Amino acid sequence: MVLDTQQYDIAIIGGGVNGCGIARDAAGRGWSVFLAEMGDLGGGTSAASTKLVHGGLRYLEHYEFRLVREALLEREVLWGIAPHIIWPLRFVLPHHRGLRPAWLLRLGLFLYDHLGGRKRLPATRSLDLRTDPAGAPLKPEYTRGFEYSDCWVEDSRLVVLNARDAADRGAAIRPRTRCTTAEREAGGGWRLTLADGSAIRARALVNAAGPWVGEVLRGVLRQNAPATVRLVQGSHIVVPRLYDHDRCYIFQGGDRRIFFAIPYEQDFTLIGTTDLDYQGDPAAARISPAEVAYLCAGASEYFRRPVTEDMVVWSYSGIRPLYDDGAGAAQEATRDYVLKLEADTGAPLLSVFGGKITTSRRLAEDALRRLAPHLPAPGGLAAGWTGRHPLPGGDFPVDGIEALVAEVLQRHPFLAPAQARRLVRAYGTRALVLLAGAATAADLGEDFGAGLTGAELRYLVRAEWAATAEDVVWRRSKLGLRLDPAQIAAIEAALQATAVSAVPAAPAL
Repeated sequence: MVLDTQQYDIAIIGGGVNGCGIARDAAGRGWSVFLAEMGDLGGGTSAASTKLVHGGLRYLEHYEFRLVREALLEREVLWGIAPHIIWPLRFVLPHHRGLRPAWLLRLGLFLYDHLGGRKRLPATRSLDLRTDPAGAPLKPEYTRGFEYSDCWVEDSRLVVLNARDAADRGAAIRPRTRCTTAEREAGGGWRLTLADGSAIRARALVNAAGPWVGEVLRGVLRQNAPATVRLVQGSHIVVPRLYDHDRCYIFQGGDRRIFFAIPYEQDFTLIGTTDLDYQGDPAAARISPAEVAYLCAGASEYFRRPVTEDMVVWSYSGIRPLYDDGAGAAQEATRDYVLKLEADTGAPLLSVFGGKITTSRRLAEDALRRLAPHLPAPGGLAAGWTGRHPLPGGDFPVDGIEALVAEVLQRHPFLAPAQARRLVRAYGTRALVLLAGAATAADLGEDFGAGLTGAELRYLVRAEWAATAEDVVWRRSKLGLRLDPAQIAAIEAALQATAVSAVPAAPAL
């Protein structure tokens, strides 16, 4: 066995939004970081969200005011550091006479507007759905509604950009690297053995394995850990675009659950999510026929045009690793995160339970606050820096998308406007890095379809750890909605023919 002689300050198991967020924050503060992820970065729960940066309107009913306030505060912070992959959306909440009364909805939205220090996002307003365009796709019995603000996020890209920034600041990011054992050493610290037979040492260990957090405790750390994780399956369906405007709908189901209908990838509508307790391997989660029927029936309760199962063009499922607080129903279990620190019997171990994409940056700050007393004095940026420094490609104003698209088209006039916009929405200012040196479309290399070129594929391999076609078309992008099996197979063949570096280099800026 070859032992890596470098002593890391922090080792992290898990490359989802929490693990990568902690890696970014720690690296920026000057600590040395090693992150191991058994699959692709963000390939589990983080890629299967409803893709919202939101306070969680329904959490007010469960009196989770601190969670809602923290999430509301984070909306504009995250928008500010990643305006290419996060942007505002307006949500339309039709009033259903048979469910929550209008006064309760008004009260909840008043709190929503005022709990979180909203500055740039527009305020709530009432809608007459008989005259407002948002009422046109709905059944005529929905005459009254409310409109409020939250934000959209490209969830998988948020994970990868956190990892990219962490690596740019010195972190060792190792996707497709399973940690097989982690043991406290007699002299202090941890020794982690990896599946390839190598090993590393670290002063502190973070278990951010998401749905596998309990499995890591039992199998990797060999602890007799109690069942503190409640696995809850959430599934979504994607159908052809159901309406023409750019607003989202938040619907109340007959079971009092909330679900969304969201404009998705220009030509589609995303509908979700479900909440079902789950047993088994989180990697095996698949949407069930009952969940498809549930989402179709729920949407059909509101839309004039019925949503039927044969309309579904894509679906996905993920497992939320919620902290088991003893709630009776899955939808009532807390979405708040819980951090458990064990430092009394040796080197510190911090385990992460639950959490939301929206609060992942705050979770990272909280995690490092707890670990800091057990680590060397940090020599980098001060705590809180992640809310002020943009993520890679996000170094432009929140209202600067159109100007950046225009700059890309001015420098590369051979691009179609839609292609330029997609690149800016994915890579921000680093779209200019991806396109550097290209004077014609031919300079970008092979066209794999849907605007994906050889240049973009090389960038994803070099800078974003992409190794398979699935990484490219379903996580780094959603181009799988527009590519046929033969095109996806060609992408896979091109990737396999490419010499992939184990540690992507920082792109030249």
